[in-house]
Amino acid sequence: MEQYAINGGNPLVGEVEIGGAKNAALPILAASLMTDETVLIENMPDVRDTNILLDAMAGIGTHVERVDRHTVKINGSLIHDLTVNGDSVKKIRASYYFLGALLGKYKKATVVLPGGCDIGCRAIDQHIKGFKALGATVEIAHGMITAEASHLCGAHIYLDVVSVGATINIMMAAALAEGRTTIENAAKEPHVVDLANFLNSMGANIKGAGTDVIRIRGVERLHKTEYPIIPDQIEAGTFMFAAAATHGDVTVKNVIPKHLESISAKLSEIGCEVTESDDAVRVVASRPLKHTQVKTLPYPGFPTDMQPQIAVTLGLCCGTSIVTESIFENRFRYVDELIRMGASIKVEGNTAIIDGVSRYTGASINAPDLRAGAALVIAALAAEGMSVIDDIRYIERGYEDFPAKLQSLGAQIEKVESERELQKFRLKIG
Repeated sequence: MEQYAINGGNPLVGEVEIGGAKNAALPILAASLMTDETVLIENMPDVRDTNILLDAMAGIGTHVERVDRHTVKINGSLIHDLTVNGDSVKKIRASYYFLGALLGKYKKATVVLPGGCDIGCRAIDQHIKGFKALGATVEIAHGMITAEASHLCGAHIYLDVVSVGATINIMMAAALAEGRTTIENAAKEPHVVDLANFLNSMGANIKGAGTDVIRIRGVERLHKTEYPIIPDQIEAGTFMFAAAATHGDVTVKNVIPKHLESISAKLSEIGCEVTESDDAVRVVASRPLKHTQVKTLPYPGFPTDMQPQIAVTLGLCCGTSIVTESIFENRFRYVDELIRMGASIKVEGNTAIIDGVSRYTGASINAPDLRAGAALVIAALAAEGMSVIDDIRYIERGYEDFPAKLQSLGAQIEKVESERELQKFRLKIG
């Protein structure tokens, strides 16, 4: 039994340091296998997903050395198995990044079909389309996907839908393919750019990352590098909305404000004061917040990974807000839990209609996925009374030291692992 016990009602105040981006770390770790030389990765988040990926890498013969909690040395020269399988790795979506990395380097890869949070269909058809265009054959059988080629040749690839995963996988495979590859309708997310910069630091030739057309000239081999991962846009946004929902004053440090523009814009719209500096953003919610409308879109639009967090906040704003989810069709599974806390939300298809209430009240709730779980923590922090959140393993997939960081801002939150610890928390806040 692992739960978060939370006593809400206190505004969050202070400064919080944002860690490395999970969504950038996962493809960068996979791409580090593409050279036989040693790669040093810095600012790596110490979360469940990255640790599972590192274990899977070690399982196929990669030398993995944890220099410290956020730094790792990786050497892929002794990889002896091109099949990535196992109960733990199948639970994370990022397992498919081994396909692009191993296919690029060894011209063959077999990977267990990916899992991850149940937030809707995340098809891999665009990945397959890209691999086939580069000259690979792709087969799915027995829960595994195998991509293989005698050699890879550059190609012109148009993605039918904007796909971060497909853009990343094709980019990795094409980096070591013969000739030139063009990816049109490419994803523009910050972690796509971070991976391109990482590969370029290893000797790849990738241009246009961050635009919808990426051009890659294949090289024969990649070499060693030292590379720091960008700050986590979604972790930063989560703390920014936590400040708003609790009517607090929080400065998120070690961020790239440019990556947070869509989040900052919505916070300003609902009445928060948002102040940017070179590597920090301060959010102050000193007056009543008002309603707005938001639609999730690929970057630079409002991130789908921030949709539950803004919905929780809008549930406490004056008036009626509308949230439209255009990326994943199953991303409102947290709404039933939020209604248990007193929210007034009606979901119609891919749209949530939110009538603001004056307060939430504490309840026993379950985290249905990673980002919804973090959003429910925000709701509990803003609520009157005590809440207990189950299934926190989802939250720990992507948030490092979440309770400790919130405690540093004045939150009453503890991770409890037994009924006795839960009772001690009740007595402490009683």
